[in-house]
Amino acid sequence: MMLSDVFESVKASGEATVPSVPVKPVNQTSVSSGDEKAGDVSSVKSEVLSAASSGPSKSIGKTSVSAGLNIGAKYKASVSSSDKGKAIVGKAITFRDVTFGPYYGEIRFRLIHFWEAWNVQTKVLIGLEMILIDEEENVIQGFIPNGRIETYLRHMKAGGTYRLNKFFGSKSKPIYRVAEPDVTISFSWNSVLYNLEDSSINFPEDRFRIHGYREFEAASDQRGDLYDYIGHIKLVNEQVLSDGPLLDETEIVASRRVELHVQTHDDPVLKLYLWDKAAFQFCEKFKASVGTARVILVTTLNPKRFGGVLSLSSMASSRIFLDSDVQEARSYLSWLDSNLDVANMVIAEVVTKPELATLGDLFSYMNQAAAKVAWFECTSTIDDVVHGSGWYYIGCGVCHTKATKGPTTLMCKKCGKSDIDVVAQYLSKLSVYDQKDQAVFVLLGDAGEELTGKKAAELVERYYHANEDVGEDHIVPVPQAMIDTIGQTRKFIVKCYNNLGYKLFF
Repeated sequence: MMLSDVFESVKASGEATVPSVPVKPVNQTSVSSGDEKAGDVSSVKSEVLSAASSGPSKSIGKTSVSAGLNIGAKYKASVSSSDKGKAIVGKAITFRDVTFGPYYGEIRFRLIHFWEAWNVQTKVLIGLEMILIDEEENVIQGFIPNGRIETYLRHMKAGGTYRLNKFFGSKSKPIYRVAEPDVTISFSWNSVLYNLEDSSINFPEDRFRIHGYREFEAASDQRGDLYDYIGHIKLVNEQVLSDGPLLDETEIVASRRVELHVQTHDDPVLKLYLWDKAAFQFCEKFKASVGTARVILVTTLNPKRFGGVLSLSSMASSRIFLDSDVQEARSYLSWLDSNLDVANMVIAEVVTKPELATLGDLFSYMNQAAAKVAWFECTSTIDDVVHGSGWYYIGCGVCHTKATKGPTTLMCKKCGKSDIDVVAQYLSKLSVYDQKDQAVFVLLGDAGEELTGKKAAELVERYYHANEDVGEDHIVPVPQAMIDTIGQTRKFIVKCYNNLGYKLFF
């Protein structure tokens, strides 16, 4: 399968796809803590639409221009005196005036971008997320619950301008937010969406929240707000630009990933991982530039440490801009052309690669009294998987902290919640050796999936399905997927502590 074939189904237009098969709806009006996955759909113009309270949408005919076309609604388009909620009579409500609760007034906005939100654990489509901007240049997050997507999606287009009557100001999710306000504009049962025909109203095309290296470093692994990044490209899949890097389409389709080394001005170099749609979008734009693009702007990135190196990962909400796509990129390109000596003074491979070490080097480092937490790259052979103890733990589905037992439910101390959704995470011990020494590595979280190719939750669920008669306290034996790694020689990114006698890698 070639990259061009993938793009027939995943077009880089910033729009979303309604699955061809029915998707199980969920009864909630805000996005859960699960990660999100993007898709696309073609848009269709419409004068006005409103959400049906239940059942399939049916057109009930046309009214005057002011009322527009009413699709599937079982209520009057006007607001009666008995309606309870907030409204600002005679003018549109601005985003800065929106707080929590129902509104019966009107907001006007440009739809910057939208994408699907999926619950990773349950594989359930939660809804449609949006980034909106009003005429005062305020940006806010929007949300359409799953049950109402079909009503609105075919009438929406990224970059389009709209009026929305009746909506609900809901609490923004605490993690992976893409806008500053702690309120989200949620489409409610009686929301009515109009195309905005008034050409005298000027909306900005976009607004970016660009962060630098130090800000991303401070926010690393916090699962907080997602910010934007701009900088110049130093490596594309470990190839320097001057070498004329070729994008291996087959590899990208298989891995659904592009790895970049990027730098902002004279800040340290960091890794930028583009996944799925963002990877495909970058490839199309980079190919169109004939490999000459140098500046990249990526929106809504998640900062995290991988192998001891600060990295940025794209999300479902991420968008890609190169060189001349937007003014911010053009301005940076102008700086780059005037400061090539600064741009070329840092060698990306040296900055981002963890220090090479043997097992003996790790022991020596850990025995130093002044040693701090540090990361190393260590090549070792897996000798055995430690048996006789649990190889996984039950963690919070949001922050992955180990869950604790409450009186009747499982709790998370970090999130402060007394009733949480849980998921199995790797916590396994591997006996390893090199040419001179032996050690035990503790395998945590995502590292287990990288090693075995299987999620811990998948392996645990598979075992209990095959052994329904075992009790909850039964120790699940080490899965075959882990046993199969015995004898393999791998490069491990190792996190070392002093005087603790073991290593963690992930």
